[in-house]
Amino acid sequence: MGLDIRWPIGLMFTLIGAMLVIYGFVTGSNDPIYQHSLGININLCWGLLLLVFGVTMTALAWRDSKKPAPPAETPKTGDSAGKS
Repeated sequence: MGLDIRWPIGLMFTLIGAMLVIYGFVTGSNDPIYQHSLGININLCWGLLLLVFGVTMTALAWRDSKKPAPPAETPKTGDSAGKS
């Protein structure tokens, strides 16, 4: 099969994780935003988690694409196929 679902999943999570990490760094010194989450920069934490997951999925898809494809089996045509 040519489609590996890990590529789009990995790229999507990597992109969203990178955006959250950047947003977490930019708003890191803004205390009123993080009062609801007990002062924890939740955007940075979840962004890092999503980024790690996305990079892992992409790396696994890339590693699997480097493996050589198994040889295709050819149908065997034996002598007994046409005999009754």
